[in-house]
Amino acid sequence: MVSAGDFRNGVTLEIEGNVYQIMEFQHVKPGKGAAFVRTKLKNIINGGVVEKTFRPTEKFPQARIERVDMQYLYADGDLFNFMNSETYDQIALSAEDVGDALKFVKENETVKVCSYNGKVFAVEPPLFVELEIIDTEPGFKGDTAQGATKPATVETGAVVYVPLFVNQNDKIKIDTRTGEYLSRV
Repeated sequence: MVSAGDFRNGVTLEIEGNVYQIMEFQHVKPGKGAAFVRTKLKNIINGGVVEKTFRPTEKFPQARIERVDMQYLYADGDLFNFMNSETYDQIALSAEDVGDALKFVKENETVKVCSYNGKVFAVEPPLFVELEIIDTEPGFKGDTAQGATKPATVETGAVVYVPLFVNQNDKIKIDTRTGEYLSRV
């Protein structure tokens, strides 16, 4: 059990039957009245963010989120197949469970599959990936406006905005959290 007075960023809790992760917290001690804890909580399952206040003495059970390294094998229709790297167990997840997490992930790459009480709720791709550009417009000599970008399709089918000097068949590094181009490889 975690009391509201001991809240820290990143802690996952079970509150009113839902699983929340603490994004921000603030201990408030007004001049009059009792102290309280103001929090911003993210619902782990559906991604919604709520703000709640608690008395410092309130206690909540800590939620155990299991993160397992799994290899993304292949997509079969709207099912995505993963294999546990240690036990070689395979699972198939629906497109609804996966979301757009695999937008920058190629087959045979390792991802983290997150579950709570045996139910998978998210797939976390690696933070950075290296992908090859399969289609983009050529950059023109002298077209060097500061910060100009152009759309480029990478080998997973996702579209990324890249600088004008990047060409087709170049390998680039992408931040999967933001979908931004970082550098050529």
